[in-house]
Order: sequence, then C-alpha cells, then structure tokens
Amino acid sequence: MMDVEKKLAELGIDLSAGPEPMANYVSVQKAGSLWFFSGAGPFENGKPVVFGRLGENLTTKEGYDAARLAGINLLAVLKRELGGDWDKLEQIVKVQGFVNSTTDYFEQPLVINGVSDLFGEVLGERGRHARTAVGTNVLPFRIPLEVEMIVKVKE
Repeated sequence: MMDVEKKLAELGIDLSAGPEPMANYVSVQKAGSLWFFSGAGPFENGKPVVFGRLGENLTTKEGYDAARLAGINLLAVLKRELGGDWDKLEQIVKVQGFVNSTTDYFEQPLVINGVSDLFGEVLGERGRHARTAVGTNVLPFRIPLEVEMIVKVKE
C-alpha cells in the first residue's frame, strides 16, 4: 500500500488541521462506511484565496490549480477524520465539482482534473473515483469552484 504521508512530503503538501465549517453544517456526515464531505474551495487559513469565473478572468490552468487546492483541503479534512490513519481509507468513491463559469466556457472537466490528478498522485488506486464536473453561474465568496466527495472507509 502506498505510503500517503511520504507521498505528501515528496509533493510538498502540508495537510494542517484543514478547514472548519463556515456556517451551520458539518465537514463530514458519516453513514456507516460511506462518508459524505461538504464542499471545499480554494482556501488557505480559512479564507478564500482565488476569486473569479472561468472563461471571464481565470484560465483553465488557474482553475486547475484552484481545484488542486480545494482537493488539498478535502484531504486535510479526511486525514483529520481518519485520525491520521490512512490505512482506514478504502476508496474515494465520488467527486463532484462545481465550476463558476461563463455560458460559453466548456472546460469544467479539465478544471476538476486538478482534484482528480491530486487524488491519484497521493492515494494511487484508492484515489480513483467516479466524478461529475458541472458549470454554475455563481458560488459563495466569488470562488471559482467548489468540490465535494464521498469516501468509503474500512469499518
């Protein structure tokens, strides 16, 4: 099995405490072995750091990088919920990505690849998942994307 902490260190990724809920919800809702994660965006230290709309003032590459940051935030919450024991993770089951984009922008899947590629790099086969990548016209805080996931853990 892949050593997740070693891979994170190689990639220079720090999974500090991870984001906390910003309103009246929980970061993770656990239903047996399936855990449903609330949406994460491109945040650092509890604040959004990327703003805008794909196709308007952000490029696909900038969106990809923002999605990668959102994925890092999801991994940070996952690590916290796993108590740091990556062996408990069975599989990332599904990723849903919402991309704030103009009506003539059609590269939402390329943007959400930022999350999918990250999960594959860090988790190997356990990071492969089903996925949805859709466009939307607005997101909270003017962030360019929001990503949520469902994971399966060993009981």
